Amino acid sequence: MPKENHQGIVIRPPSEAGSFLLQVTNGCSHNGCTFCVTYKFVKFSKRPFAKVREDIELAARWNPRVRRVFLCDGDAMCLPTDDLVEILDCLDSSFPRLERVGVYANARDLLGKSPEELALLSSKKLTIAYTGLESGNDEILEKVRKGATAEQMVQAVVRAQAAGIDVSVIVLLGLGSNALSRAHASDSAAAVSRMNPRYLSALTLMLLPGTPLYNQYQRGEFEIMNPVSVLQELRWFLQDVDVEGPCVFRTNHASNYLPIGGDLPRDKERMLAAIDRGLADTSILRPEHRRAL
Repeated sequence: MPKENHQGIVIRPPSEAGSFLLQVTNGCSHNGCTFCVTYKFVKFSKRPFAKVREDIELAARWNPRVRRVFLCDGDAMCLPTDDLVEILDCLDSSFPRLERVGVYANARDLLGKSPEELALLSSKKLTIAYTGLESGNDEILEKVRKGATAEQMVQAVVRAQAAGIDVSVIVLLGLGSNALSRAHASDSAAAVSRMNPRYLSALTLMLLPGTPLYNQYQRGEFEIMNPVSVLQELRWFLQDVDVEGPCVFRTNHASNYLPIGGDLPRDKERMLAAIDRGLADTSILRPEHRRAL
């Protein structure tokens, strides 16, 4: 794939590694989470459709066999439905083998679109959205300025999936520190259970210089959890998750101390046993210097 006309840092989910990354916005429309530095210095804007179309045409000339596309940046689902439809129609006409289009989306994006609008987008192959629940605990969500409550995020995921858009939900281990670890785990599990997402992943918090949360840590106002505490939090969370499924669950992100994976609810006990092995033998955990975002 030729180098697309990306501006700034482009982030995509691990599962979109083989996708054509199409930048349709710059930055993140929320850009307020205290733990995220990715778009702190990027002014949010929408890319003109003419520029987006140029990128699509260039990619189609280079590789018309593209099957998957991911719309960047931080929450491209915030675009008006008409704008997204225009982009999706252009993609579909340019790539005959196109199977799906993915996008980051927050609760405000999804709840801001009617069920009919979401169904329209799904019919045009926008069939997967990635959203950060981060935590199901409202105290934590308010502290990190997530911009949505757990209830709003549950309703957003339910609405999207009812319209035919699979949702991949992300939980951020360690976000409540030691003081709120148990509540973070149980409340997140409760929210996920109500969402019943098609995909679920857990990442582990890594503090980044330049973020408000890092500054809180520097002032002694936030405590980083140790690997064993994080793993215990993961166990509490997984134990409490009760989804109808099938739900693909992964902790294979490089930020995590222990990679596990399987389908819920079928593989829950196997994954809990893997966590127990990690708690009993910390030598199998990923060392700190090998963790990354």
